[in-house]
Amino acid sequence: MLHHTTGELSLLRFYKGSILFTLVCLALAVAYGWMQTGTTGGTLSLLWIVFVLSILEISLSFDNAVVNAAVLEEMDEVWQKRFLTWGMLIAVFGMRIVFPLAIVAIAAGLGPVEALNLSLNDPKRYEEIVSSAHVGIAGFGGAFLAMVGLSFFFDGEKEVHWIKWVEEKLALVSNVKAAEIALLLVSIYGISLLLSDADALTFMVSGVLGLVTFIAVEALGTILEMRDQAQKAAGLVVRSGLGGFLYLNVLDASFSFDGVIGAFALSNNMVIIAIGLSIGAMFVRSMTIMLVKKGTLSEYRFLEHGAFWAIIALGVIMLLSAKFHIPETITGLIGAALIGISLWWSVRHKRLHPDAEIEAAVRAD
Repeated sequence: MLHHTTGELSLLRFYKGSILFTLVCLALAVAYGWMQTGTTGGTLSLLWIVFVLSILEISLSFDNAVVNAAVLEEMDEVWQKRFLTWGMLIAVFGMRIVFPLAIVAIAAGLGPVEALNLSLNDPKRYEEIVSSAHVGIAGFGGAFLAMVGLSFFFDGEKEVHWIKWVEEKLALVSNVKAAEIALLLVSIYGISLLLSDADALTFMVSGVLGLVTFIAVEALGTILEMRDQAQKAAGLVVRSGLGGFLYLNVLDASFSFDGVIGAFALSNNMVIIAIGLSIGAMFVRSMTIMLVKKGTLSEYRFLEHGAFWAIIALGVIMLLSAKFHIPETITGLIGAALIGISLWWSVRHKRLHPDAEIEAAVRAD
């Protein structure tokens, strides 16, 4: 019993900041709700929307936390802290507040102040403009996420396979240069045939830009890694994780697209959306820290695989959402199911192969 309680307390310490942040956000939501409605019922209604939005964000971002943890494990502690602090500011302020305003400003040809006024004073029009940009967002975000997932499986050096009959073949096909890029471009073109001419052009261009962004971030990471290796060879101390930092923030942004757009199904109030999604984003950060500090990825052999399959699923859903409406509930359930199954499979493997812990430790080193 004491051991169980100690375990719970050790887990709770990772979420102290998120709980405090949530209490502050809920207090702000109460104050804002009372100011807007002047009634207890109206305030409670807004609080409920904030709660649902935070759960939506967490459910859509389980896989994000796992992938973040996988990248963070390779970064030095300085850049880990920068991602978990500066990155949090970018995720909350940048993607949940500035990003929707930027969409409105560009789509409607408005200045930043006019876009902010529109979001506060005419939320219905604001929602319409953001929603009208969905085809471009779906193309860019879907292409970037699909490449993140495919690049994990199209890897000839990958030794551990979860769904062997698929993953082994993908690793084999990876010997064909740029095979995953060709697969993505064909998919983007195929979906564009289902769209109107104007939407098809927007979708194709944004999809290609998503692909180029992925390649650019990977290239920057490779250049920085080469520089670090040269510095190590010269006997210098290397403290750079800039490539990983940029990669994680672009990845975070791509994960945020569907949450921001999907939030309008519940509310078109920018303040409520920002508060709800920010709470969810903060808990995802805490989850990431927990996975890194407790070494969960090395302990559970297939968890990372489940996360990357979930990313591919999310990328495909985002691409298809340019034509078909797919409820966010389904997106969240697919991601959670894939991670849940991979976690169960990892526990099962660990029980059947107890020596795998030693093997995992060797791989981690």
